[in-house]
Formats: sequence, structure tokens, C-alpha cells
Amino acid sequence: MKKVIKYFVMDVDGTLTDGKIYIGASGEIFKVFDIKDGCGIHDILIPQGIIPVVITGRASKIVEIRCKELGIVECHQGIKNKIEILEGIISKTKYKYSDVAYMGDDINDLPCMKMIKKAGGIVGCPIDAASPVKELADFVSKQEGGNGAVREFIEWVTAFQ
Repeated sequence: MKKVIKYFVMDVDGTLTDGKIYIGASGEIFKVFDIKDGCGIHDILIPQGIIPVVITGRASKIVEIRCKELGIVECHQGIKNKIEILEGIISKTKYKYSDVAYMGDDINDLPCMKMIKKAGGIVGCPIDAASPVKELADFVSKQEGGNGAVREFIEWVTAFQ
């Protein structure tokens, strides 16, 4: 089966990170990212012409820094309506939802995941994702969020390119 993907959309907390939020007296202190996920984004997706996109509900300077480091230009933070952002991205191109792979872990990812899957795109999640997300997913990683789940999905998706 050949499936061409042009956008690889990711949530952050629980997908690119373990979902834990470390907050000190002056605000968010740190998030933990897996280097293999970063390598997959920077050294597999981008060279293959697949545009990485982050759409996350929380806003964090840490995520901004990590996205810049990995070459992720489409970084959308503090988003309540993820599908609105995704629609805005897709509407500016010749691509469709069928050209999108999406990885998320919780119920706020479901509207995007349902739309993409219905259109023929690909949806995935970490093994520790919420049950409704796992039930919908085409791919469930053997890894937990923040522990190489994104890299595993990247390798699976790009095997069809």
C-alpha cells in the first residue's frame, strides 16, 4: 500500500513528552523530549518533504525552543480548537486531510483524528493514550508518549511513502 503524506501533525504533552507538566513558583520549569523523536522529525520527515506541524493546547516557551531546534515552522500553541488550526493550514495548500498523518494522545485530539481518518489520512497514538484515541488509531505505538512513540509512528508512516 502506497500512501503519500505531506503533513505530520503532533500534539505535545503526552505525545512528544511524557505528559507530565513540571511547574515551579515562577511557572513551567521543564518538559522532557526524546531525542529519537527529534531525530525522526528533523532527519526523516523534513528531508522526505513531509512538513512537521505542532498543534498543542498549552503554550510554552520550551515548546517554541524545541520546535525551532527541530526545524518545525508550523508551531501552534495555546490552541483550544485544533481542527480550526489544521483547517487553516490545509486550506492554504493543494493538499487534503487524506495527505495528513496525526499523532495525539487525548480527547482534545479526537476531532482532528476523526476528520483525518474519515478523509483517508493516517492517525496514530502512544500506547498510553486515552482509550477512545487508541480505539480510533490506525497505529498504536509500543512506546509511551515522550519515549520514542513519535519516532516509531514516523518510521511506520514513511514506510508507505
